[in-house]
Amino acid sequence: MPLFVVRHTHAGERCPAQDPYMGAMLLNHLSRPNVRRHGVEILGEAVVQGEHTMFLIAEATDEARLREFLQPFQMAGSLDVYPASTCARVVASGGCGAPLPVSDIVPALDPEEICQDAIDAGLLVHRAHPLNCETPLPELVGGVVMPTARFYVRNNFPIPNLDATSYRLSVTGQVERPLTLSLRELHNMRSQAEVVTLECAGNGRTLFDPPVPGERWQYGAVSTAEWSGVPLSDILDRAGVRSGAVEVRFRGADGGEVDNKRGPIRFERSLPVDQARSADALLAYAMNGEPLPIQHGFPLRLVVPGWYGVASVKWLTEIEVTDQPFEGHYQTEKYVYYWNRNGKETREPVTLQRVRALITEPAPGQEAGSGDLVVRGVAWSGATPIAKVEVRVNDGDWREARLVGERKRHSWQWWELIARFDQPGEVTLRARATDMAGRTQPERAEWNKLGYGNNGIHEVTARIV
Repeated sequence: MPLFVVRHTHAGERCPAQDPYMGAMLLNHLSRPNVRRHGVEILGEAVVQGEHTMFLIAEATDEARLREFLQPFQMAGSLDVYPASTCARVVASGGCGAPLPVSDIVPALDPEEICQDAIDAGLLVHRAHPLNCETPLPELVGGVVMPTARFYVRNNFPIPNLDATSYRLSVTGQVERPLTLSLRELHNMRSQAEVVTLECAGNGRTLFDPPVPGERWQYGAVSTAEWSGVPLSDILDRAGVRSGAVEVRFRGADGGEVDNKRGPIRFERSLPVDQARSADALLAYAMNGEPLPIQHGFPLRLVVPGWYGVASVKWLTEIEVTDQPFEGHYQTEKYVYYWNRNGKETREPVTLQRVRALITEPAPGQEAGSGDLVVRGVAWSGATPIAKVEVRVNDGDWREARLVGERKRHSWQWWELIARFDQPGEVTLRARATDMAGRTQPERAEWNKLGYGNNGIHEVTARIV
């Protein structure tokens, strides 16, 4: 409903609260059950101390209905009603007087609502529209999976609001048997659940020097969830991939305008046919045991374990098997490493997540007493499970941390190390991971102009008191 700010003022000698019966009547009038009976919702109220002025934040179907409800206050003094917006709405709109953006491609979720949900969940918002927000680093510590509400969110376009009953997934191109599948049909197929860590390729972008354009991700554009759905290989087998097929293209319902393109485009990515078959990829319709949330791709998304999150196309509507490489915007222009080597620019596509460890405890700047200090964190690699994590205190030697739990193929690995500090002062902690393929984090990741794949060694400074 529309939002309003109401200001009521009255003369001091006519203050309604001086009459206990009048004051009680107004309190009853503002009671939540009575308010709802009038089609109004009071979100907040306050009286300015000693000023005989009251403010309300209210929702109502229209201003006339709100004024009618507030007639007792009008009779006691003056009443001003101002159309209002939430802070989330203003930021998502791009200004106090700007209208909310509207998608011309597909019905989209209310950007104000979804942004406010992210704020209330404690996510760190980098952009309100399209919504992009990361998980605060201390929140990464915890269970095997990240609670859904605190799972980082990455979008390039407005969030589609798709209808589950009319939803269809098409499978076309270089196949023997083109398919059109409803969500019910997908639910009736063989299902599989996998615990998978997804990471945005731009995670850590703010650490590059010189700075690079793009979302200002710090460390928290990474999360782990249990995804349930249909193995992609089962869908491809049912369709019958032809022998000349080269790639599988995945198209999401989300789309919009991008730089250097005439007209709107849809979000699309592709995988080589052999990767599509062998990467344990899922067409997921559930997340952490619940139906897939809208911001994470409802009703269906692709999940590609080990690959950066861009490969895991959300709001999946089309799969096309092609006989030539896909050259789309998000395949060959974005999500590509641009290197400057020997005076020449070279390109390499963003694929597997790079090996990485993060320190989640202690937090930067945290104070701790002398004695034993537990250093904890997470580590992951898109290529293989984590082999070891090492921690360095100040300028000392690298010490191997203890891996917590069994090694996992597609999800992050918890680790911890106990360090002892007998003297007060500032301490610097650094962590690096090595995976089973022998890949070790570099001191600093190689700079690239779009800021992808920053897996430089994580450093935290704490204080012993």
